[in-house]
Amino acid sequence: MTLLLPDPARATGPAPLVVPAAAPPNPRTGPILQVDLGAVAANTRTFATRTTGAVMAVVKADGFGHGAPAAAATALAHGASWLGVTSIGEGLALRDAGLHAPVLSWLNPVEADYAAAIGRRLDLAVADLDHLEAVSRAGIGARVHLHLDTGMARDGCAPDAWAALCRAARRLEVQGVLRVVGMMGHLGCADVPDDPANSRGRTVFGWGLGQARAAGLRPPLRHLAATAATLTDPASHHTMSRIGAGLVGSDPSRSTPLAAALTLTAPVVATRRVPTGTSVGYGHTWVAERPTRLALLPLGYADGLPRAASARAEVLLRGRRRRVVGRISMDQAVIDLDDDDAAPGEVAVVFGPGGQGEPLVSEWASWSDTIEHEIVTGIGARVARRTTPAGGNR
Repeated sequence: MTLLLPDPARATGPAPLVVPAAAPPNPRTGPILQVDLGAVAANTRTFATRTTGAVMAVVKADGFGHGAPAAAATALAHGASWLGVTSIGEGLALRDAGLHAPVLSWLNPVEADYAAAIGRRLDLAVADLDHLEAVSRAGIGARVHLHLDTGMARDGCAPDAWAALCRAARRLEVQGVLRVVGMMGHLGCADVPDDPANSRGRTVFGWGLGQARAAGLRPPLRHLAATAATLTDPASHHTMSRIGAGLVGSDPSRSTPLAAALTLTAPVVATRRVPTGTSVGYGHTWVAERPTRLALLPLGYADGLPRAASARAEVLLRGRRRRVVGRISMDQAVIDLDDDDAAPGEVAVVFGPGGQGEPLVSEWASWSDTIEHEIVTGIGARVARRTTPAGGNR
């Protein structure tokens, strides 16, 4: 099958450009990111059983790198009833994909296209008077979630400005301009359940709800807990929990086994035998202490392998863990085969669920001194994607 550009029926100039249709991804010819929607389904069901409130599937950043429309549809089919994103653009993309569930967008500049959001039935988080005014000017009928800063000093209304925001929102509600349907906050230390910041955050959220009610607001939706708090802190659940990283298998609290949804593979493109003293990569940070065989993988930091993991990371090849040696470069990584061999085209597993002994995303995060979220959202566009449907229950 080919695509013809432009339409030959209307072409008056040179012959149309013939664009071959893309071939299915081949793990022997390039890196592959395998997305297992069955894991997303299983994780969604887990969270649905851990709270009595609604589950919002947060699919920002292209579903944490897993494909937002597919991850969203899977979550909605297995226990979620809401979707969450940061930008209006992300929300509109879900609508364009045919998803009709409620969608909340919570991080937009004052100049954002709020009229488009209202027209496509996106709920909007509002954290200050400027944003509230911008939303009110965009049209009648906005659904607003007032966002309170409960202790992170980033997005969210500062507590000393909260009462004024609530009063202004109530005036607009009485005028019929908008409706305040929700109140939200976020806990900055929920991955450490005993951290006193969590108790303070819950207290601030409760105070903020009291201030909203004093202003005459009665938001039916109240959401403070994200993945970690949903798993470890029932007092933070309220009427809805926002689940992002947990959908794709990452639990920052390390309290609950979840199903990993990604497997990253790359083919060996070349091998070579090297003597003692051979230096590898930029800066010659690794020097062979014995004769060994090296294998080259066509995957580097432009594809999402953190350079910081150099000399610590491992991959799985021929059933054994193999160490990455030298610095990970933009397009390449070298692995030490020791006394073993490999042929070009053999496939290395960079990370996956761990069932065959391959590294986990959490290990790559540790090797890189970062968090799993950064690893899974950082896989580059050059890596081909392949998606496995949810299918049956796990």
